[in-house]
Amino acid sequence: MIAPARIAAYDILSTVSSGRADLAAAIAIARARLPNDRDRALATNIATGVQRWRATLDHLIVAFSKRSIDRLDPEVVDILRLSTYQLLHLTRVPAAAVVNDAVDLVGRAGKRSAAGLVNALLRRISRKRESLPLPIRPTDTGDRLAAIEYLSITLSHPRWLAVRWLDRLGFDATETWMRYNNTPAPLTLRANRLWVTAAEVSQRLAARGIAVRPGRFARDALVVEDGQPPLDPGLDGRVFVAQDEASQLVAFLAGSHPGARVLDACASPGGKTTALAAAMGNLGLLVASDVRDRRMDLLRRTVAASGATNIRLVQADLLKPLPFSQPFDCVLVDAPCSGLGILRRDPDIRWRRQEAELGMFAERQRQMLRHAADRVAAGGRLVYATCSSEPEENERVVDAFLHDEARDFAALDARIAAPDLPGAVVDERGHLRTLPYVHALDAFFGAVLQRRSL
Repeated sequence: MIAPARIAAYDILSTVSSGRADLAAAIAIARARLPNDRDRALATNIATGVQRWRATLDHLIVAFSKRSIDRLDPEVVDILRLSTYQLLHLTRVPAAAVVNDAVDLVGRAGKRSAAGLVNALLRRISRKRESLPLPIRPTDTGDRLAAIEYLSITLSHPRWLAVRWLDRLGFDATETWMRYNNTPAPLTLRANRLWVTAAEVSQRLAARGIAVRPGRFARDALVVEDGQPPLDPGLDGRVFVAQDEASQLVAFLAGSHPGARVLDACASPGGKTTALAAAMGNLGLLVASDVRDRRMDLLRRTVAASGATNIRLVQADLLKPLPFSQPFDCVLVDAPCSGLGILRRDPDIRWRRQEAELGMFAERQRQMLRHAADRVAAGGRLVYATCSSEPEENERVVDAFLHDEARDFAALDARIAAPDLPGAVVDERGHLRTLPYVHALDAFFGAVLQRRSL
C-alpha cells in the first residue's frame, strides 16, 4: 500500500507540472484531503523539496537513466523526482520503502511499463548516494563555466538566473543567496500593533508552548522557533498575522498618517494593509483594493480578522485609471512582479519564470505606477515596492517613472521618509532593499516618491 503522503506529494507535483495550479494552491488542495497532520507535513515537505532541488534531481535522473527528461513520460518524471528527493533528503525513510512506493505509483499512474526503469534507476541512485555525479564547487571561482554548472545544477537554480546573479553579484554572494533559497523558511509573524505589542504576543505564545524570537529589523516581527501557533480567534488576526519580515518593512515606507487618506492599491492578502491601519492608529481612511474576486475575498478575511475599522475595500484594476475622485495623502503600490526575491518561500517560481518575462512585468509595473500617481495629492507620497530581485522591476521602473514625471515627483530617501526603518536595509540610493546574502531576508525593494506641492 502506497503511503498517503507520497500519493498526495505526487498529486501536488502532477498539478504543478501540468500548469493547473502553482505550488501553494496545489499543496492547499492536497492537504485538505489528508486527515493526518504528519501526512500533511510530509506531503508538503516532499513537494516543496522537489521544487527546490528540481535541477539537481533532473540531472541525476538523466545521468542514471541515460535519457533526457523530455524522453520520459511526465508522470514518470514526477515519480522519479519525488522518490529521488526522498532517497537523498529524507533518509529516515527506508530506501526499499521509497523504491517500492515508486513502483506502485507508476502502476497507479497507468505507466506500469516504466516500473523496471524506475526500480533500477532508484536503486542505483540509492547505492551511489555518497558519490553522486554532480558538479563540485570550483576551486577557482573565477572559472565562469564551472561556476555556472555548480550554481545551476548542484544548487538547483535556472541557468539564466545563475548567469545573471553571477555577473551582477559575483560568486560568493550568488552562492550564499542560492543556499538561502534552498533552506526551509521559518514562519514569521507580525504583532497586530492595533491591539498588542510584540512582547505581549511573545508572552501569549510562550504560555502555549510556542517559542519565538524577535525579528532582526522589523519591530513587530516574531520568528517562530518551536511549535505551531494555533489559528483560532483567540490568537490570530487581532493578535498576529503571518507575514515575512522583509514584507513587513515595506509598510514602514508609507510613514504614519493618523487621520489621513491612504490607498493600498495592490492590497491582497492584506498583511501590509493591516500594518498601515495600525500605523494610522485606526484613524482616517485606508482604502484597500485589488483586482480579482479571489484576492478580494482573501483581503476581506484578513481585514475582518484584524479588527481595524478605518479600512474600506474597493475592487479596482491598477492597470486602468483608478475610480477615485479625491486624491490620497499616500498611495502604496506593492506591484505584482516576477517573485524572484521569494524563491525560498515559493520555490516553484524559479521554474515558472523566464528571463524574457522581466520586460513584460516592468511595462505593467510602469503602467500601474502611472495610474497610482494620478491619485496622489500635492505633497503626498507614492510608495513603490516589489518582491523581485531584478533591477528591471525595481530601480529601473522608478527611474523611468521619475524621468517621465520629473516636474511632479522626486525621490525621497527612505531614511527620511521612514525614521523607524533600520538604516541597514536602505541602500546607497535611499531605497529599501533586503538581500539574502546581506540580511538573511528575502529580497524586497521599496522606493518612496513625493509629489511636489503646488
